[in-house]
Order: sequence, then C-alpha cells, then structure tokens
Amino acid sequence: MPRPHDWTSTPFTRLLGIDLPVVLGAFGGASSTALVAAVSNSGGLGSFGLYGMGADAIRATAGELRSATSRPFALNLWLPLGGGALHGAAHPLPEEFASYVAALEPFFAELSLAAPEAPERYLPSFEEQFAAVLEARPAALSLVYGVPSAEVIDACRAEGIVVIGTATTPDEARALNEAGVDAIVASGMEAAGHRVSFLKPPAESLIGTMALVPRVVDAVDVPVVAAGGIADGRGVAAALTLGAQAAQLGTAFLACDESAANAAHRAKLWSADAETTVITSAFSSRASRGIPNRMSAALDAPGARRAPFPVQGWLTGRIKAEAARQGNADLMSLWAGQGAPLIRHHRASDVIDAIVRDVGELLG
Repeated sequence: MPRPHDWTSTPFTRLLGIDLPVVLGAFGGASSTALVAAVSNSGGLGSFGLYGMGADAIRATAGELRSATSRPFALNLWLPLGGGALHGAAHPLPEEFASYVAALEPFFAELSLAAPEAPERYLPSFEEQFAAVLEARPAALSLVYGVPSAEVIDACRAEGIVVIGTATTPDEARALNEAGVDAIVASGMEAAGHRVSFLKPPAESLIGTMALVPRVVDAVDVPVVAAGGIADGRGVAAALTLGAQAAQLGTAFLACDESAANAAHRAKLWSADAETTVITSAFSSRASRGIPNRMSAALDAPGARRAPFPVQGWLTGRIKAEAARQGNADLMSLWAGQGAPLIRHHRASDVIDAIVRDVGELLG
C-alpha cells in the first residue's frame, strides 16, 4: 500500500530507524515475539515487556526476536520504584504471607489449586534484568515507574540503545527530560494496564491523553509518544496533530491473534464487557486499568486484604495462570484501555494497514 511520507517521517521514527510513527505497547506477561515481530516488520516499533523475567529468559527472548525480525524493536523494564530488589517491598514474615494466602483461598479452592509456599524471590532484580538487556542490545529500552539513573542512560548510550521514559504527568516528563532520556511516552489515564505514575500517587495523576500530550510536548525537548485510548488511525492522527512524534497502541494489538493474551482475555476485549473499564489494585496492589470481573470486585471491596507489591502479583499470578488454562475470565486480570470498543482487527498487520490508510486520508 502506498504510504504518504509527510506524516510517517518524524524525529521519533528517524531516531529509531523505523518507517511508521506507531509503537506497540509493552505487555508484561502478555508480550509475544510473534506480535513484536509483526509490528516491527510492518514498519512500527515492536515492544516486549520483560516484567518478571530473569536474565536467561531475557536472553532467550532477544534471540527469538532477532530470529523473527531484522527490524528495530524495544525491550521494556520496570524501574524499582522505592528501591531494592523487591521493587520497594520487603519479604513478608511467614505469618504475614500466610494471611495473604488465606485472603485468596476461595480463589485457589475454586480452581482446585494448592496454596503456594513463599518463593525465594518474587521478582528478579533490576540489575540482573538490565545487564541482560545491555547484552541483548535492542534498538530501544523503554522504562516505567521512574527516572533512570545517569549510569543506566550512559550504559545504554555506550551500546547504542535509545532510552525511552514514561510519564503520566508533565512534571514526570520534565524529570525524565532533565535526566537525559531520548524520548518520552506520555501515558494518558485511558491506557490499559498499570498506571505507572512515580512522582505522585496514580489517583492524583489521572490526566487524559488529549490534555497530557500537548502539555508534555510543550514541556520537553525530546520526541514524545502519545499513549492511552489510541486504537485506530483517527487516534494516531490526533496524537500527531497534538504534537506527538509517534503514537503507542496497546489494547488494539493485545486483541490480535499474535498476542500472548489468553483466549478468554481476548474474547472479553471483543465483547460488550469492554465498554466498561475500571482502575483496580486487585491483582498487583498497584493501580491498573482493566475490565472488571468477580475477582477484581472482591479484592477491591472495602476491607479486603491484599499483599503489598510484588507479593500480591506473585500470588494472583498462580491463580491467573490456572484460570487461563480453565478459561475462567472471572479469576484473571483483564487489562484493557478505554479504546477497547474501537478494535476492529484480528491481525497486527491489518491494524497497521488500517492506520496507514486512515492517517493518510486524514493528514496526507
């Protein structure tokens, strides 16, 4: 399909060496090499979320990506908000851990799962993950939940890796800009998944994409990527008109056959249930946007007991995995953005082709 060049070439596309100002949102736990490769091979920037993955898994994933695409791709890491290998939380005492398991016992029982024992670690350290990313040398490293240190940025620069920060407010964008990142994702409150605010609580950082993007563009001097509620060419055109140099789509790609979202989750994205999304802390004890279900309602109820992050995420991860195997959408996280009702395509390449066609008509 012919592609007009007046909107496809931006400071962001030139920085990354990509053909289109379209970025795949990184899904922690739902990323797949097939989806990343499909987006990159179509001219965008595919992104793979490395949440919870150790060094060996990161190396293996990078190798699979290089086998699937010769085009640029990004890897995504969570910064340790609050510091420490546990990303800000201490290992709970045995009696505390037991109380957290007890709070989830009805869900374990419903799925016929034995109560888990505490692991040696809940998450790999950022240092372990970052070392593996440097070894993998992706085109870009995108980061959430904070400002990367000068050491992280310098190490990436030495390997030719573009550093992309993520902001939910103009103040966060300014902090990232001052630190020297190469680009900034402006993530509006409409976005699916975790609300990655780091200067103020998420509840105090809920700015819509239409308001956030131009404010961030005015506040920084690096390329801005708009994210949140963008699911088609109209959204991409709007983002570019607001001054962004690229648009990031999550839910529209999450619903595609190539994503690692389980079948029950994808079915929900295509259903009328996706008309409503809420911000829930049920699954990880950090605020996230998704389709509500029985589990989120129970764990968000007043007085419900939840473990701190990342313990809650580790515990519910056991439940979600078995629920996915059983096709039980009531007992899993159903991440979805407010643009979910706009999804139209089952293949990533069709999403890209529709964007190219529609943005070309609107801006070309």
